[in-house]
Amino acid sequence: MTASVDFSRLIYFFADNLPAPRLILWLFPVALLYSFLSLFTAGICKKALLWKTGYSRKLFHFLIFFSAFGLQLTIGIGGVFILGWAVTILLGLAIYKGDGFVLYEALARETDAPQRTHYILFSYIATFCGGILSNLLFGHFAMLGYAITGLADAVAEPVGTRFGRHRYKVFTFNRQPAYRSLEGSTAVFIATVFVAAIVIRSVFISAFSWPLILLIAFCCTITEALSPRGFDNFFLQMTATLLLYLIW
Repeated sequence: MTASVDFSRLIYFFADNLPAPRLILWLFPVALLYSFLSLFTAGICKKALLWKTGYSRKLFHFLIFFSAFGLQLTIGIGGVFILGWAVTILLGLAIYKGDGFVLYEALARETDAPQRTHYILFSYIATFCGGILSNLLFGHFAMLGYAITGLADAVAEPVGTRFGRHRYKVFTFNRQPAYRSLEGSTAVFIATVFVAAIVIRSVFISAFSWPLILLIAFCCTITEALSPRGFDNFFLQMTATLLLYLIW
């Protein structure tokens, strides 16, 4: 009985927030073009400018998460749905084309071989589920989750790639070992303090306090450090959103 009620709630969530046809008509082509340019730019940065994949994939990550934040703030979650459709189409194309295709290479780490595609899919699933559940359970507080995941997780991998010297092992869903670094985790904390202060101060004004921001930053740092490889997008969104919801 409980499961059916929860499933019904999910169905109603999608039905209630389905974008209007007029919004789809103009926003979907814009979202598709924007998403393509974002992913193509990341791919060109990797292939032509010789960026490491840790940089190129996080450029796309940053652009998409902050676009979702802006769309939900100005249009509502229907705008985020449309962006999600566009990203899904492009990721499907990238995976279909595979090795060597500029959109695929923007996201696929060489160190993940022979499971490069798996970790693109893991990140996609984690982002999708985190966005849906945080909105379903906590409403507009999900925007803080977008912003923190968009910046904090975006800086963690590049910082770890460039400066990571003190590494620690993280859980994976396969036998391939994976590591994060204390330097990357420190970057998560600093970035979370920065973005949480801006977002809470500008959007959730009455909740603004430095103890709250430091608490969110600490919890998000621990969450990112302990998250299974490929699924930190889910846990970061949920942690940030839940904390703000509970303290609001």
